[in-house]
Amino acid sequence: MSERAAPFYCPYCGDEDLRPSEQGHGAWECAACNRAFQLKFLGLLARGLQTDSSGREEI
Repeated sequence: MSERAAPFYCPYCGDEDLRPSEQGHGAWECAACNRAFQLKFLGLLARGLQTDSSGREEI
């Protein structure tokens, strides 16, 4: 297993000035927009994305 992954930019403002939050695992704070957010891996999908012959996703 690898180390835990860190986000590259804030999902709200796009800035890269992120710091781990004291709120717990996966929590981050953005110094640029003063927001806190949490990332969480939910799991793998039972079936992956299916594409047609043109490469577009099918629902």
